[in-house]
Amino acid sequence: MASVRTVSRMKWALLLGGAVLTPQAAWGQEATATATADVEAEENVIVVTGFRESLQAALNVKKNSVSAVDVIVAEDIAKFPDQNLAESLQRIPGISIQRDGGEGRAITVRGLGAQFTRVRVNGLETIATSTDGASSNRDRAFDFNVFASELFSSLVVHKTAEASLDEGSLGAVVDLNTGNPLAGKAGLTGALSLVGSYNDLSDNVGPRVAGLLSWRNDAGTIGGAVSVAYSKTNTLELGNNTVRWAQARFDSVNGTPCFYTSATSTTPSPNTGGTYRPSAVCDQAALAFHPRIPRYGEIGHDRERLGVTGSLQIAPTDTTTISLDGLFSRFTEDREEKWGEVLLRSLERSIDVVNPTYDANGNMISATLNDAYVRMEHYLRQSSTEFYQLGGKLEQELGDSFRITALGGISKSNADIPVETTIVFDDRDSQGYKFDYTDMAFPLLSFGTPSVTSPSTFQLAEIRDRPSNVTNRFKTAQLRTEWDIAEGFTVKAGAVWRRFDFASEAFQRDTVVCGNGGTSLVTSTSGTIACSPSSLFGPTAVYGFPVTEALSELFTLGNAGQPSGTTTEWLIPNLEATTAFTGLYGRTPRVDAGNTRQVRETTKGGYFQFDFKGDLFGLEYAGNFGTRYVKTIQYSQASNGVNVRRTYDDWLPSGNIAFYPTEDLIVRGAVGKVMTRPSLGNLNPAGSVDGFNLRATFGNPFLNPYRATNFDASIEWYFAPQAILSVAGFIKKIVSFPVSGSYLATLPQLGLDRSALATSSPAYINYDPGQIYVVSSQINGEGATLKGVELAAQIPFSAFTEAGVIKNFGILANATFISSDADYTVQGPAVVPGGPLVTTTRNATLFGVSKRAYNGTLYYDDGRFSARVSASYRSRYIDANSGTGNIFEGYGATTNIDASMRYKLLEWLELSVEGNNLTDEYRYRFTDFDADRNYENNHFGRTILFGARVKY
Repeated sequence: MASVRTVSRMKWALLLGGAVLTPQAAWGQEATATATADVEAEENVIVVTGFRESLQAALNVKKNSVSAVDVIVAEDIAKFPDQNLAESLQRIPGISIQRDGGEGRAITVRGLGAQFTRVRVNGLETIATSTDGASSNRDRAFDFNVFASELFSSLVVHKTAEASLDEGSLGAVVDLNTGNPLAGKAGLTGALSLVGSYNDLSDNVGPRVAGLLSWRNDAGTIGGAVSVAYSKTNTLELGNNTVRWAQARFDSVNGTPCFYTSATSTTPSPNTGGTYRPSAVCDQAALAFHPRIPRYGEIGHDRERLGVTGSLQIAPTDTTTISLDGLFSRFTEDREEKWGEVLLRSLERSIDVVNPTYDANGNMISATLNDAYVRMEHYLRQSSTEFYQLGGKLEQELGDSFRITALGGISKSNADIPVETTIVFDDRDSQGYKFDYTDMAFPLLSFGTPSVTSPSTFQLAEIRDRPSNVTNRFKTAQLRTEWDIAEGFTVKAGAVWRRFDFASEAFQRDTVVCGNGGTSLVTSTSGTIACSPSSLFGPTAVYGFPVTEALSELFTLGNAGQPSGTTTEWLIPNLEATTAFTGLYGRTPRVDAGNTRQVRETTKGGYFQFDFKGDLFGLEYAGNFGTRYVKTIQYSQASNGVNVRRTYDDWLPSGNIAFYPTEDLIVRGAVGKVMTRPSLGNLNPAGSVDGFNLRATFGNPFLNPYRATNFDASIEWYFAPQAILSVAGFIKKIVSFPVSGSYLATLPQLGLDRSALATSSPAYINYDPGQIYVVSSQINGEGATLKGVELAAQIPFSAFTEAGVIKNFGILANATFISSDADYTVQGPAVVPGGPLVTTTRNATLFGVSKRAYNGTLYYDDGRFSARVSASYRSRYIDANSGTGNIFEGYGATTNIDASMRYKLLEWLELSVEGNNLTDEYRYRFTDFDADRNYENNHFGRTILFGARVKY
């Protein structure tokens, strides 16, 4: 047999499993207690240890819940089984994750993205935001990378609705729990974990430290715990990027001029002006898609996390428990990007194309470019997210049959970006630049002449800084009551009040440097740079400051998967020198109106729920049904002073039923109406304009919520200790689904002028009030449908044999298959050279939905030595409408493999080695679903963690 551990430790894990479950039926609470007693009674029969102990505890919670839940439980204090909460969640059937900088950040549950999932910390709904490659999280999505996993003792995923469960989710409600001191053993308990984290791409080692102290008196009437986790990592992301593909008319193709001085003239009009004259070669190039900004580069992620939790529990009587919980987290990141690129975007008019080749998808996959616009870019974003939450709970029993729980708290997440700086070197008359996307994932990009390592080639042409802030605040107060009216019948009722405040503000210091040989910046009264158009374009124009060695640094590209012949060295701006030289941070920023807005949501409501259990002709059953009412008061405010107030009501009935044909077999069913409030970005009563892509985005504060009816059914067979085989099916009938609509308009028609544009954009520099923009907005759509099946298996080999070491092995496996469809309004390719994009309706999967996802883990655990290897697969999916004529964009299929080993050297000392992303998987992002054009293809390296854990 495996080594025997004390029953008290197993009780701790099981009691923890019961504690993490939000109030379910009385049946569920009784069953959890019974499960604990069963383990004590069977001490000489079932002994689980280590990783298997956490699996058993999680199964007990799942089995004894009436509704559909999945659970991950720490096997011991300060010992969560994964380094990242999102990466833990992907082991649950139906959950996939999105990664940022090589680690899990957001989750998708049963095909619905992060904005459809509500997250609670210690029972209180909250939002934590950080930043990714594009911007801050300005939505309802929860960023799991803000928190260190060591701070938590369990994750609970509620997949079906209950009247007593907080509304706001079409996908799931996820509970993150930091522990329960009164469930621990008496006396002082402590743990300390010291880990080094090594990334082979950055060749950097960073520390990861976690510690916990917990104390409980002998009587079990008072207990407290405090935990601290700190980590610092420095990783790299290497690869290529196109910033989408586009159609455009070029200056000439293979020596054939495409523009002439007039429609009937035989005199070409090189570089600017003139009239386009159709021809076979010019039309083919104009209608084909070419990369907008082909480039290779490096992205550095310098991250630091600090997390602190504190918990105090008092039980002055057998019927009263008071809990106070606090959580603080600070997550900082310096993201530094270094790119060598060519701007075709909006500048094709002056470019000569030589020897273009095309593929069957209408892509210009290779060509040589003359009079190309070479750009070297250095970007730095410094961001910091601080999160705190304070919560309190009073649990009071009044007699043997009535219970009251009062819960309240506040939380705040402040994601601040004080610096988001881009400095640009340009050479606008490069000759002989070559791109080759025959291998779409790993293109050949080669700069021509002049030399891209010589300062004399370049001029300092643009400086940008875009500081911003996103702040979320939650206030919550809830009252829950439970009344056992009769044996097997409980009535629950409660009331809730929540206030959610979202505020986003953004600023710009975008500046174009003008010169024509001058030595000083030309500054307008608004603090931006004023440039005459004649100084900006044409291959011989002087448009900025000459670059010197003091203003530059040499960049060498590492292993980005580039083929032989790709340029790997070029000059980039020295940020410290160039920002000081231009006085960037001394300039007064202007408000970025499109990203400055506020939303306040106040929700009031209540619920009734009836829990029951019994047997019918010998068939045991348990269930609940009820309804939840919520009134939403929404107030949206834009930076232009436009305010919109609206209210709406929702009645959300739901029911869950579980049948128990045998002791080990459960058949579940559930139905419920659910809702998710509209995306925060879409509630903006104003809008923003993109002067690079000639697009405008306007919000719609009158969007209806996403509303759906969910149907769920499952069969679970617990055929042995620590074992389960299950199949679940689900249908989500989404009856209210906001969709994108678009139309064409000029800025004056939108009530806007030049001030709505970024000063560094081509549309601002060459401002034309008659310029047509594609205007996008969300409108209330008709709905969508999502169907899926989940298969799951948790099989310890001890279920089949007790012979040798085989009994210590086991597998975890799950597969999810999803079918979904919705109609989207999209902008397809232009069919006439230089003509408008064609608006059409396209049916596709819901955004963020992978049709297939697989997860598997093979583990070994004998109580002293344990090892795991895990693989996670997610199929290709779309996640957004695209731009510039591309239809949808998203990510290619990925497979991630992780492994870990732990060895208990002494009872109080454990050594560990873990490896994440062992195959160094590339993340491929595409634009246009059909043509599969390269948006980006990056890799993050392998991460090896080695350390020790001591326990007192």
